[in-house]
Amino acid sequence: MNWYEKLSQYFPVEEMKSKEHMDVLLQERADIYHKDEGPHHVLMYAEFDEFIFIDYLFVSKDARGQGLGHKLLEKLKAKGKPVILEVEPVNYEDTDTEKRLKFYKREGFVHAHSIGYSRRSLATKEINEMEILYWSPTSENEEAIFEAMKKAYEMIHTYKDKQIYGESYQDVEEVLTFKDDLDDTTNILKDI
Repeated sequence: MNWYEKLSQYFPVEEMKSKEHMDVLLQERADIYHKDEGPHHVLMYAEFDEFIFIDYLFVSKDARGQGLGHKLLEKLKAKGKPVILEVEPVNYEDTDTEKRLKFYKREGFVHAHSIGYSRRSLATKEINEMEILYWSPTSENEEAIFEAMKKAYEMIHTYKDKQIYGESYQDVEEVLTFKDDLDDTTNILKDI
Protein backbone atom coordinates (compact mmCIF):
# COMPACT_ATOMS: atom_id res chain seq x y z
CA MET A 1 0.00 0.00 0.00
CA ASN A 2 1.42 3.43 -0.87
CA TRP A 3 1.51 6.37 1.54
CA TYR A 4 -1.65 7.98 0.13
CA GLU A 5 -3.66 4.76 0.41
CA LYS A 6 -2.59 4.41 4.05
CA LEU A 7 -3.80 7.93 4.82
CA SER A 8 -7.04 7.46 2.86
CA GLN A 9 -7.93 4.29 4.73
CA TYR A 10 -7.32 5.92 8.11
CA PHE A 11 -8.65 9.48 7.74
CA PRO A 12 -12.31 10.30 6.95
CA VAL A 13 -12.97 11.44 3.37
CA GLU A 14 -13.98 14.92 4.55
CA GLU A 15 -10.51 15.43 6.08
CA MET A 16 -8.50 14.09 3.15
CA LYS A 17 -6.82 16.19 0.51
CA SER A 18 -6.69 14.61 -2.93
CA LYS A 19 -3.48 12.87 -3.98
CA GLU A 20 -3.08 15.55 -6.63
CA HIS A 21 -3.30 18.27 -3.98
CA MET A 22 -0.64 16.61 -1.82
CA ASP A 23 1.62 15.96 -4.80
CA VAL A 24 1.34 19.62 -5.82
CA LEU A 25 2.21 20.69 -2.25
CA LEU A 26 5.19 18.31 -2.12
CA GLN A 27 6.46 19.58 -5.48
CA GLU A 28 5.59 23.28 -5.48
CA ARG A 29 5.79 23.95 -1.72
CA ALA A 30 8.77 21.67 -1.06
CA ASP A 31 10.30 24.56 0.87
CA ILE A 32 7.66 24.08 3.60
CA TYR A 33 5.59 20.90 2.93
CA HIS A 34 7.19 17.56 3.80
CA LYS A 35 6.51 13.83 3.89
CA ASP A 36 8.18 11.54 6.44
CA GLU A 37 7.35 7.97 5.51
CA GLY A 38 8.36 4.58 6.86
CA PRO A 39 7.00 1.03 6.77
CA HIS A 40 4.64 1.78 9.68
CA HIS A 41 3.99 5.52 9.45
CA VAL A 42 3.19 8.51 7.27
CA LEU A 43 3.72 12.04 8.57
CA MET A 44 2.75 15.00 6.39
CA TYR A 45 3.68 18.39 7.83
CA ALA A 46 4.43 21.99 6.94
CA GLU A 47 7.34 23.75 8.59
CA PHE A 48 7.18 27.52 8.74
CA ASP A 49 9.76 29.85 10.34
CA GLU A 50 7.64 30.29 13.46
CA PHE A 51 5.70 26.99 13.78
CA ILE A 52 5.09 23.47 12.44
CA PHE A 53 1.68 22.31 11.23
CA ILE A 54 0.99 18.56 11.22
CA ASP A 55 -1.32 17.87 8.31
CA TYR A 56 -1.55 14.08 8.77
CA LEU A 57 0.01 11.62 11.20
CA PHE A 58 -0.63 7.93 10.62
CA VAL A 59 0.89 5.05 12.57
CA SER A 60 -0.17 1.55 11.49
CA LYS A 61 -2.10 -0.60 13.96
CA ASP A 62 0.83 -3.06 13.97
CA ALA A 63 3.19 -0.40 15.32
CA ARG A 64 0.93 1.36 17.85
CA GLY A 65 2.07 1.25 21.44
CA GLN A 66 5.73 0.90 20.43
CA GLY A 67 6.66 4.58 20.73
CA LEU A 68 6.76 5.40 17.01
CA GLY A 69 4.24 8.27 17.27
CA HIS A 70 6.21 9.65 20.24
CA LYS A 71 9.48 9.52 18.27
CA LEU A 72 7.92 11.30 15.28
CA LEU A 73 6.55 14.08 17.49
CA GLU A 74 9.86 14.37 19.38
CA LYS A 75 11.64 14.94 16.07
CA LEU A 76 9.31 17.86 15.33
CA LYS A 77 9.45 19.24 18.90
CA ALA A 78 13.27 19.23 18.71
CA LYS A 79 13.01 22.04 16.16
CA GLY A 80 12.05 24.32 19.08
CA LYS A 81 8.88 25.86 17.69
CA PRO A 82 5.16 25.35 18.35
CA VAL A 83 3.61 22.24 16.77
CA ILE A 84 -0.06 22.58 15.75
CA LEU A 85 -2.56 20.04 14.49
CA GLU A 86 -6.27 19.48 13.88
CA VAL A 87 -8.18 16.61 15.49
CA GLU A 88 -11.72 15.35 15.41
CA PRO A 89 -13.77 15.99 18.56
CA VAL A 90 -14.42 12.91 20.72
CA ASN A 91 -16.87 10.56 19.06
CA TYR A 92 -17.87 7.85 21.52
CA GLU A 93 -18.92 5.58 18.64
CA ASP A 94 -15.34 5.76 17.33
CA THR A 95 -12.94 4.74 20.11
CA ASP A 96 -9.95 5.90 18.03
CA THR A 97 -10.91 9.56 18.59
CA GLU A 98 -10.56 9.27 22.38
CA LYS A 99 -7.32 7.23 22.09
CA ARG A 100 -5.92 9.86 19.73
CA LEU A 101 -6.75 12.68 22.17
CA LYS A 102 -5.21 10.75 25.09
CA PHE A 103 -2.05 10.22 23.02
CA TYR A 104 -1.67 13.92 22.23
CA LYS A 105 -2.39 14.89 25.85
CA ARG A 106 0.37 12.49 27.01
CA GLU A 107 2.67 14.12 24.47
CA GLY A 108 2.12 17.52 26.10
CA PHE A 109 -0.36 19.00 23.63
CA VAL A 110 -3.04 21.36 24.88
CA HIS A 111 -6.42 22.25 23.41
CA ALA A 112 -6.70 25.71 21.84
CA HIS A 113 -10.28 25.97 23.06
CA SER A 114 -10.58 29.62 22.03
CA ILE A 115 -10.27 28.63 18.38
CA GLY A 116 -13.29 27.42 16.45
CA TYR A 117 -12.80 25.44 13.25
CA SER A 118 -15.71 24.65 10.95
CA ARG A 119 -15.17 23.92 7.25
CA ARG A 120 -17.42 22.62 4.50
CA SER A 121 -15.91 19.53 2.90
CA LEU A 122 -15.55 19.74 -0.87
CA ALA A 123 -15.89 15.93 -0.99
CA THR A 124 -19.09 15.51 1.05
CA LYS A 125 -20.43 19.12 1.15
CA GLU A 126 -21.02 18.61 4.89
CA ILE A 127 -19.71 20.90 7.62
CA ASN A 128 -16.70 19.37 9.34
CA GLU A 129 -15.91 20.55 12.88
CA MET A 130 -12.34 20.12 14.09
CA GLU A 131 -10.42 21.02 17.23
CA ILE A 132 -6.96 22.59 17.36
CA LEU A 133 -4.26 21.11 19.59
CA TYR A 134 -0.78 22.52 20.06
CA TRP A 135 2.49 21.97 21.84
CA SER A 136 4.82 24.86 22.50
CA PRO A 137 8.36 25.10 23.93
CA THR A 138 7.48 28.62 25.08
CA SER A 139 4.20 29.83 26.50
CA GLU A 140 2.51 30.73 23.22
CA ASN A 141 -0.90 32.23 23.71
CA GLU A 142 -3.89 31.01 21.74
CA GLU A 143 -3.98 34.21 19.67
CA ALA A 144 -0.53 33.31 18.26
CA ILE A 145 -1.76 29.77 17.56
CA PHE A 146 -4.84 31.23 15.86
CA GLU A 147 -2.66 33.38 13.58
CA ALA A 148 -0.48 30.34 12.79
CA MET A 149 -3.56 28.24 11.93
CA LYS A 150 -4.81 30.95 9.57
CA LYS A 151 -1.45 30.89 7.79
CA ALA A 152 -1.49 27.05 7.56
CA TYR A 153 -5.05 27.08 6.25
CA GLU A 154 -4.26 29.63 3.53
CA MET A 155 -0.86 28.19 2.51
CA ILE A 156 -1.65 24.46 2.77
CA HIS A 157 -5.37 23.63 2.83
CA THR A 158 -6.45 26.09 0.16
CA TYR A 159 -3.29 26.02 -1.97
CA LYS A 160 -4.48 25.86 -5.61
CA ASP A 161 -7.84 24.45 -4.41
CA LYS A 162 -9.86 25.97 -7.27
CA GLN A 163 -7.45 24.57 -9.86
CA ILE A 164 -7.35 21.08 -8.24
CA TYR A 165 -10.97 20.59 -7.12
CA GLY A 166 -12.80 22.91 -9.50
CA GLU A 167 -14.06 24.94 -6.53
CA SER A 168 -12.58 26.75 -3.56
CA TYR A 169 -12.72 26.08 0.14
CA GLN A 170 -14.27 28.82 2.25
CA ASP A 171 -12.22 31.87 3.16
CA VAL A 172 -10.20 31.57 6.35
CA GLU A 173 -12.44 34.13 8.12
CA GLU A 174 -15.44 31.80 7.67
CA VAL A 175 -13.59 28.69 8.83
CA LEU A 176 -11.54 29.85 11.83
CA THR A 177 -12.95 31.91 14.67
CA PHE A 178 -11.43 33.18 17.91
CA LYS A 179 -13.35 33.65 21.16
CA ASP A 180 -11.15 34.78 24.03
CA ASP A 181 -13.91 34.77 26.66
CA LEU A 182 -14.28 30.97 26.84
CA ASP A 183 -13.62 29.18 30.11
CA ASP A 184 -11.93 25.80 30.62
CA THR A 185 -15.21 23.85 30.32
CA THR A 186 -14.76 23.89 26.54
CA ASN A 187 -11.35 22.17 26.84
CA ILE A 188 -11.74 18.74 25.16
CA LEU A 189 -8.63 17.37 26.90
CA LYS A 190 -9.80 18.31 30.40
CA ASP A 191 -11.58 15.02 31.18
CA ILE A 192 -9.58 12.73 28.87
